[in-house]
Amino acid sequence: MRRVLHLPSYLTLLVLLPAGAAESVPVQLDQLLINEPTSELERAEQRLRAVAGASNLVDMNAVDQGRVASGQDVLAYQPGVFAQSAGNDGIKLSIRGSGINRAPGAHGSGVYAMFDGLPLTGPGGTPYELLEPLWLSRVEVLRGASGLQRGALALGGAVNYVTHTGYDAAPLQVRYELGSRGYAHRQVSSGQVLGDLDYYVALTDSEYDGYQTHSGGRAKGVAANLGYRFSPQLETRFYLRYRETDNELAGRLTQAQIKHDPRAANPVYLRRDASRPQPGSTWLANKTTFTFDDDSRLVAGLVYHDFPMDLREGPNRLKVAYADVSGTLDYQRRDTLAGRDSRTSLGWRTTKHLPNTGASEFVRVPEPGNGMRPVGTRTRDFSYQGSDTVVHLNNELELSPDLWLTSGLALIYTRRESDVSYPEQGGNVSQHDWDYAPHLGLRYDVNPDLQVYGTLSRSVEPPHPWALIWSSPPVAGGQIQPIEMRNQTATTLEIGGRGDSSLGEWNLAWYYAQVRHELLAVELVPNISTAEFNASATVHQGLEAGLQSTLWRSDGGGRLSLRQAYTYSDFHYRDDPRFGSNRLPGLPVHYYQAEVRYDWVNGVYAALNTQLASKVQVDYANSQHADAYTLFGARLGWNSPKQDWQTWLDLRNLTNQRYSATVTPGFDDRGQDVARSTPGEGFAAYVGVAYSFR
Repeated sequence: MRRVLHLPSYLTLLVLLPAGAAESVPVQLDQLLINEPTSELERAEQRLRAVAGASNLVDMNAVDQGRVASGQDVLAYQPGVFAQSAGNDGIKLSIRGSGINRAPGAHGSGVYAMFDGLPLTGPGGTPYELLEPLWLSRVEVLRGASGLQRGALALGGAVNYVTHTGYDAAPLQVRYELGSRGYAHRQVSSGQVLGDLDYYVALTDSEYDGYQTHSGGRAKGVAANLGYRFSPQLETRFYLRYRETDNELAGRLTQAQIKHDPRAANPVYLRRDASRPQPGSTWLANKTTFTFDDDSRLVAGLVYHDFPMDLREGPNRLKVAYADVSGTLDYQRRDTLAGRDSRTSLGWRTTKHLPNTGASEFVRVPEPGNGMRPVGTRTRDFSYQGSDTVVHLNNELELSPDLWLTSGLALIYTRRESDVSYPEQGGNVSQHDWDYAPHLGLRYDVNPDLQVYGTLSRSVEPPHPWALIWSSPPVAGGQIQPIEMRNQTATTLEIGGRGDSSLGEWNLAWYYAQVRHELLAVELVPNISTAEFNASATVHQGLEAGLQSTLWRSDGGGRLSLRQAYTYSDFHYRDDPRFGSNRLPGLPVHYYQAEVRYDWVNGVYAALNTQLASKVQVDYANSQHADAYTLFGARLGWNSPKQDWQTWLDLRNLTNQRYSATVTPGFDDRGQDVARSTPGEGFAAYVGVAYSFR
């Protein structure tokens, strides 16, 4: 933000006339312009602009002006990001095709997720139940090599979900959302600054009946953090997140069902009474910052994450106990080398599964009055153990004014162990691997309104420890023997830029990645078994573009604006022995979102939006596809000039389009219409109101 400083009168300079002059002449200095961010959002924007790579910054104050049910709403209108609901508050999230089809359902993959800069993603992936969107202040997305600044080695980069604190929250706020098919979302929160101490606490609950039959769910949770500043050199903050979810599962449908009966449930899921209760997930953390001087600081973090699961979607019931602990250190300093600025960061993080992380599986047999519950027959017990340790070094060196060289190297040590302890002949596997991820980039600020950059990087994604079991072929009795899998690696070239022009604020990025041993999931038996394998060589390339424009301003202060996001994704095999150069299934090649909005000076706004997606391949043989679709929506709302009242009406899918929101691909369907799609929501209306006591 530009700030104008007027020098006070006592700093008026006196310039003396030559000797013998009888008076002096006062000279007033011109205005002095200083670029200084005045909020956490502006500081985050400044940090992201200093990265040689693509990024997104989501301001939740803008997202909150409509329904906020899941990450799909949070990450809408973001170029390079595909986020679609999987039928509940979990989403299918993919950036640059990373994790395109891995771990469908319970755990996301391919993107390193953080809460407030501290690890959420662990060796077992990224669970979704703690991702309550109303707890967030902003979201920072570092696509591709940009994530290496945070030690994120995945092809897709990193997503940092930042929680409210006492500095940006109201002393008391209540919010209530209601909508179609039994949807309700409620929250009460409070945040304040009390001298050197600040706090934030929020209680949230939600419920919905779901679009499909047997797809309802409910959730409740609490988020809190407490910060204290001991001195300008030392501050600390404690975090708590706890949330319970219980989601019914309706299963996937065929393309014929999507067109003619999209609200139906898959009969197999109805017979099983399929659901996914999360008994209660807990995330506890501390982050402490030591500031040594103006040019150096150290940030230390510690995280405990417990996320048990009760999976009832298969023919058996699987009760899983997950827990891990993480530690982080991040040292940053600024120096001068040969008269040029140099900024260096050295980081370390490790995440390790705790002992007794494992699962027990029971047969689900239909009996009168049993409701498909387990009858006590144990089929197997198995454990997952894994750890990820990353050391990363990054440097930004100013080669000349406005030209920066970015360089870095990350080393990762991974451990993956899976052991089938019952029956005794179950077997086990143990993998220990070192890998590396270097990157090199240039960033040039042509002028204050134009920046260009280019990077060359390597990424690494290890398999999940539980995938070593699920990816093995079944043997007698339904038990599965663990197998070894290799790390996915990719070499990526990225070129892009961002700026402000007569068209508006824009960003553009092109990337090309050669991927080896890509980790791809495939549904071997529809609605029964899914496995993950290392693929042959693949290519991920694409174009990501965003534009926010002011189309017109009225004399009275009204404003007509347009925001657009376009993502082109070309993911395909490189001369695979069976599939040649087929496209990888699961994501559309073209994905476009736009919204045109008019804001009146009194706080009223009205908007029309659209979403377009091209067809999606549903198997690796490319023998069948889900159809392209176009959606339209509208919003009408009011934000009080005092920033206390807020209300809105959010209309989705105005034409009641029937379409596939997500696809869980098969290997080769031979052109048959197999149930592989989750239907997107039909026409729906949502209303909301929020009041902040300030």
